[in-house]
Amino acid sequence: MAKSNGENGPRAPAAGESLSGTRESLAQGPDAATTDELSSLGSDSEANGFAERRIDKFGFIVGSQGAEGALEEVPLEVLRQRESKWLDMLNNWDKWMAKKHKKIRLRCQKGIPPSLRGRAWQYLSGGKVKLQQNPGKFDELDMSPGDPKWLDVIERDLHRQFPFHEMFVSRGGHGQQDLFRVLKAYTLYRPEEGYCQAQAPIAAVLLMHMPAEQAFWCLVQICEKYLPGYYSEKLEAIQLDGEILFSLLQKVSPVAHKHLSRQKIDPLLYMTEWFMCAFSRTLPWSSVLRVWDMFFCEASLYLLPIPHAGVKIIFRVGLVLLKHALGSPEKVKACQGQYETIERLRSLSPKIMQEAFLVQEVVELPVTERQIEREHLIQLRRWQETRGELQCRSPPRLHGAKAILDAEPGPRPALQPSPSIRLPLDAPLPGSKAKPKPPKQAQKEQRKQMKGRGQLEKPPAPNQAMVVAAAGDACPPQHVPPKDSAPKDSAPQDLAPQVSAHHRSQESLTSQESEDTYL
Repeated sequence: MAKSNGENGPRAPAAGESLSGTRESLAQGPDAATTDELSSLGSDSEANGFAERRIDKFGFIVGSQGAEGALEEVPLEVLRQRESKWLDMLNNWDKWMAKKHKKIRLRCQKGIPPSLRGRAWQYLSGGKVKLQQNPGKFDELDMSPGDPKWLDVIERDLHRQFPFHEMFVSRGGHGQQDLFRVLKAYTLYRPEEGYCQAQAPIAAVLLMHMPAEQAFWCLVQICEKYLPGYYSEKLEAIQLDGEILFSLLQKVSPVAHKHLSRQKIDPLLYMTEWFMCAFSRTLPWSSVLRVWDMFFCEASLYLLPIPHAGVKIIFRVGLVLLKHALGSPEKVKACQGQYETIERLRSLSPKIMQEAFLVQEVVELPVTERQIEREHLIQLRRWQETRGELQCRSPPRLHGAKAILDAEPGPRPALQPSPSIRLPLDAPLPGSKAKPKPPKQAQKEQRKQMKGRGQLEKPPAPNQAMVVAAAGDACPPQHVPPKDSAPKDSAPQDLAPQVSAHHRSQESLTSQESEDTYL
């Protein structure tokens, strides 16, 4: 993909200036400290004078190109039920992936709750496992200077990524700094591949939902497992997938296929940005998120000894857009030439991109993984006959989230929840219908149980509290020892759990990994 040559991006380093590749190189103006202070306000939009403008629930400035109009709101009760189900899945992820993967697929099709979307994407893509297998790797890459060849291009592209989103509206703000760090780290992680412009919007979407380190490992998984070869120098994978898409269109919409054939429009003219950016620059934002939910779960990543297979969800979305844009004689008549046809595909009707309509059409489209696989083999054979062997040797793709998880080299730690909600011993567990017992009754029952086990001589710690796993990631439930000593004659039920400020900051539904933190 052509590299950016714009002149209006963040400043390039002056002659003789050291480009360290750190966030400080993005600070604007003579007083870097002042700029950093401004960019650390409530949101980066405040630093650029957007504080008084309204922001939609996705973080876009209302009235901008990225903002949306009327949205389909999920009832609050339904949303809470879905959050509860997703929390249970995330807290027992390995078990669900092993035995109930179809259920995960159905829930991804319904849409991942916004508060858990970032965590779910990490688990679905395998980015969470990748991070655990490489502790400190991102920090190491982040501190490295980087290749000036790529750093200059990345800096010029930063202001083009969702400029009306509150994270990226401020030049040199936190959003652009993290985007720079993630993209620079990838050029160091895969120096033979370097940087491609289409990686920037992918990384930006990830940063809207998770911190920089997690976004980096999700980007690695997308580039290596979901879309291998898409960002290589000669773009062979995207060219091959363009031929596959065009051939599948003949089965899905003969009218659209015939029109594009007659106009001699190469698939690369309309599908390159769709596929390489995973529709993040094409669809309304609510539709983008729903497509990505399914993409991470159902991406048809073939476990075959071939480098370029099709991605089912990406193909299905592209086929649905082509079908409804050019799939009837009336619509074709309005596109008499190449220019009119390309403009129709670049300015798609809002109706066909609407969230509910698009998702339903994508799910119901009669295109199977087997059909895409067969078409891939046909197009690969034709490629080899006309152009020779593929130059890009990418790793084989896998059958979606489950295969990606299974293919990770072992040993790896099980993804288990960490404790984040603390309850007294006599309190009922979440979801149980049992009523809490009075303190004296609970104390008597506890002493009876301990006496039966021969533990009466060794009483428990006075303020020990039971830890209930809710939404963490790393360690199993455990008993937390008291920080301060209490009178020995105090009953455990009569003392409230004394939680330190450090523990209190880690409570709630893992707010540091919640999407709300980044929107």
